[in-house]
Amino acid sequence: MARTRRIGEFALIARYFAPLARGFAGAGNLESDNAFLAADPKHDLVVKTDTVVSGVHFLADEKPGLVAAKALRVCLSDLAAGGATPFTYQLSLSLSKGWTENWVAGFARGLAADQRRYGVLLCGGDTVVSPGPITITITAFGRVPRGRGLTRAGARAGDRLWVSGTIGDGALGLLAARGRIDSAFLEDRFRRPRPRTTLGPRLVGIASAAADVSDGLLADSGHIGEASRLGVVIERDRVPVSVAARRTLAAEAALWANVLGGGDDYELVIAVPPRKRTALLAAARAADVPVTEIGHFERGRGVQLMVAGRPARAPRQGYVHF
Repeated sequence: MARTRRIGEFALIARYFAPLARGFAGAGNLESDNAFLAADPKHDLVVKTDTVVSGVHFLADEKPGLVAAKALRVCLSDLAAGGATPFTYQLSLSLSKGWTENWVAGFARGLAADQRRYGVLLCGGDTVVSPGPITITITAFGRVPRGRGLTRAGARAGDRLWVSGTIGDGALGLLAARGRIDSAFLEDRFRRPRPRTTLGPRLVGIASAAADVSDGLLADSGHIGEASRLGVVIERDRVPVSVAARRTLAAEAALWANVLGGGDDYELVIAVPPRKRTALLAAARAADVPVTEIGHFERGRGVQLMVAGRPARAPRQGYVHF
């Protein structure tokens, strides 16, 4: 009996859902995470929806305040990649049958803390109980100057590839949360992402394309390359890693696969023309977020990993849901 082959997430979107968005320019053929809607003569409204599921995106026994932080921050990270300043969000909360008011109270306190941190307010949503695991969907809204929002599709051959912060902390932090390695710093990086909301809006007029690192450095850099119809070259030796991650890699070099492909970093990967390097560095200083040049875009397709100046096989392309 023949087995039915399942297609991947992006092929699924392109085949079944992109046609439904045809004719709506702000959808960008569903090739980027954000939608752009005209808001007023000076601004576009940037809209992003994200879902996190217990046992998939956060540990089943995670503290509710940390679940709230993860759910909201991953959405804000995409707005940052679009160059948008967030201001409000909606919440759809699907509780499991065994829910308790104490859990909901802790979840709400976590949201309140992040509302103060990121300057956003709740504006609506829905709450239900289901037989499945806790599932949280957030739709976040931001503003960007009219027609200047960043997508994955604007990179050009010769643009340099930059990344914010450090890479691999999220994936290694998941191992720490599961007791596989010992690092409180990495565990915290997994549990509490740091969306680059101070940097994203400053990239408008500087970056030609951007994405956040949710699926993994190789995968998300590749998403820019694919949307821009270009190849991407990444130099592993230039990828910034934290002191804790470097210590972990020194003990187990095989974990480079997790660093490059594990996801959950929520840093930004940014395509920048060489002539705008100085402007990028000034924006990064103003945002108080470090940035590092790690590669470039060129004619062709796919992601080429370089190690010690030589082409290397990418051990793992990134997290996939399907």
